[in-house]
Amino acid sequence: MSTSLHNLEQLLEHIADLAKDEQQVSMAQVVESVGDRSFGPLLLVMGLTLFSPLSGVPGMAIFAGLFVLLIALQMLVGRKHFWLPNFILNRSVAQSKLTKALDWLKPTARRVDRMVKPRLNFMLHPSSTYLIAGLCVMVGAALPFLELVPFSSSIVGLALAILGLALVARDGLLVLIAVSFIGAAGSLAIIKFL
Repeated sequence: MSTSLHNLEQLLEHIADLAKDEQQVSMAQVVESVGDRSFGPLLLVMGLTLFSPLSGVPGMAIFAGLFVLLIALQMLVGRKHFWLPNFILNRSVAQSKLTKALDWLKPTARRVDRMVKPRLNFMLHPSSTYLIAGLCVMVGAALPFLELVPFSSSIVGLALAILGLALVARDGLLVLIAVSFIGAAGSLAIIKFL
């Protein structure tokens, strides 16, 4: 990737440009376009996918859970280059569905970008990012089960998108907000299963 992404709208436009001339857009194309070291943008993409209408695709929560686990585990072990197995990289979505989801997200992205700025830097210190990665491991493992609880995977998707945006924009306040959303989804799941 030639330019670094600093906000949500830039990321969505970058993915839209990638999808412009394609009938199907694979995960490999998205990963390559955002860069192989970009854990924040990849979490953001996966979170937005879960929060968007694409979350209605059967099996999306299982796929997203595996993807989030892979991202988080690689963050935990301190990998410098992002790696995904071919069965995930080869997954694709129709360009029309992707474009529809991106168009749906763009107005919100503009509003969000106006509020995001670097702050509470201690929340994004290298030692804190291990805690963020550990939280993402738990979320990734829980995602397939959260599909059984109405709205919980969307809430978690929003939390993952916020965590990804926090890593991109270096905004520690967003980490605290994401943790509260994850807590809300966990509470919904506990209430549902009790």
